[in-house]
Amino acid sequence: MSNKTTVGEVIAAFLEQCGVQTAFGVISIHNMPILDAIARREKIRYVGARGEAGALNMADGLSRVSGGLGVAFTSTGTAAGNAAGAMVEALTAGTPVLHITGQIETEFLDRDLAYIHEAPDQLSMLNSISKAAYRVRCVDTALATVREAVRAALTAPTGPVSVEIPIDIQAAEIEWPADLSAPHIAVPTHDDARVAALADKLASAHRPLLWLGGGARGAEAAVKRLVDMGFGVVTSVQGRGIVPEDHAATLGAFNIHPTVEKFYKTCDAVLVVGSRLRGNETLKYKLALPRPLYRVDADGLADNRGYRNDLFIQGDAASVLNALADRLQGRLSVDPAFHADLAAARDAAVKQVAEGLGPYRQLVAALQGSLGRDFNWVRDVTISNSTWGNRLLKIFSPRAGVHALGGGIGQGMQMGIGAALAGNAKKTVALCGDGGLMVNVGELATAVQEKAPVVILLMNDQCYGVIRNIQDAQYGGRRHYVQLHQPDFAAFCASLQLKHERITSIDQAEGAVARAVAHDGPVLLEVDMLSVGNFASHFAGPPVREPANA
Repeated sequence: MSNKTTVGEVIAAFLEQCGVQTAFGVISIHNMPILDAIARREKIRYVGARGEAGALNMADGLSRVSGGLGVAFTSTGTAAGNAAGAMVEALTAGTPVLHITGQIETEFLDRDLAYIHEAPDQLSMLNSISKAAYRVRCVDTALATVREAVRAALTAPTGPVSVEIPIDIQAAEIEWPADLSAPHIAVPTHDDARVAALADKLASAHRPLLWLGGGARGAEAAVKRLVDMGFGVVTSVQGRGIVPEDHAATLGAFNIHPTVEKFYKTCDAVLVVGSRLRGNETLKYKLALPRPLYRVDADGLADNRGYRNDLFIQGDAASVLNALADRLQGRLSVDPAFHADLAAARDAAVKQVAEGLGPYRQLVAALQGSLGRDFNWVRDVTISNSTWGNRLLKIFSPRAGVHALGGGIGQGMQMGIGAALAGNAKKTVALCGDGGLMVNVGELATAVQEKAPVVILLMNDQCYGVIRNIQDAQYGGRRHYVQLHQPDFAAFCASLQLKHERITSIDQAEGAVARAVAHDGPVLLEVDMLSVGNFASHFAGPPVREPANA
């Protein structure tokens, strides 16, 4: 029996060893050796997207809800460029995605021949949109290069990594490697002396607060230990669900509301864990956070970024917080009124948001009632998400929430498909606007073909609603370029064999949501906002700190 195989099959076998069960991509002449091997081996489910951006977004969504490696394949040149926006989103979110792109034959590479499918200096482009980017330069280093790419993607701070593999190298024959094992992923160590110093400082706090970001999603148990000691919690959008959002000790992601900022002034310490303290969640860094401010992050460059901190510890969130809990055990004396004050601030923020929704309060209630606790909540950039999706609908586990953090419109539907195909939750709901949906509307066909258990909640107002509201608020009501011609979605979905239901009155919401959630397969649930009505208050861009003399 021959011990020979192709580089393409070695890569497929290696991805299996990395625990990859589902991968996404667009098949092309420049990735066929790998995809042919995946199909023949029958170990990895390959999902054919309709576009490279969709494939990368799907891999991103799967990775975020599963905690594992997302994998996406593209061709080279234009196709690799098509994936750029999705790669930027994954980079913003710190999602470990492996992007394998083909490359032209090594004989013609980098010779300025205008060879078909070649993009000049593609590797530089990939470097600018990836945590790291590599090129396989010879047959003998193919496995080592892909293994290093996986290691880089999964090592904190995590992120998307690209690998170029020329087509002649993919098809080349080699000996089966003796070692196909996945790379070792090192957990960042921390300075015990700094943890001890932090514990001494926090031991004197009577109203201590944790601000949790996406980097703390693996620290759920350690966070619970600190909450049980009396810490209150507030999260970024990416940190939602680390503490279940019906827990009495959390503000959830109601992090910039005036009542919450007022509450911050009563706190005597805040520990920020795994959060970039992003501009749109801190009023462009003007939000008055508690002092002293301490920070824990796997990224050493987070020290003093955005806000100056009084002590910084670089390390793994779970390891640092467990060590901190060990040192704080029995030393905290929390103000008896602290948690009641936190609950009052949260309740006031929730009430303020709910009152601004008008009829859509019933939609939120219908979703919460039908979904239970086992679901993924994926959101595109929409007015609905900005007003209520990012905060009001409660989620209950660290990886249940997915949002287009980079602000790019039209990525939520694809991330929702990827999240649904991760198989980690009973149902996935993807909140989309009509403008965003149409950016990559072809991926609805992918959802149907793959029988994805996803409800696409389409908020259809036939315009770019956020831009319209900004024009009303800042441009004298001159509404230019925001009205959108849209298809008859019922007819469109029928052509795709995609189940569709339209809500034209908010009284229909409860039944329609229940039917959509119960359906076995994808559903497009359209909310006709022109019929249902407007929000009670208008969202016109991320909130900012008003000038003192305003």
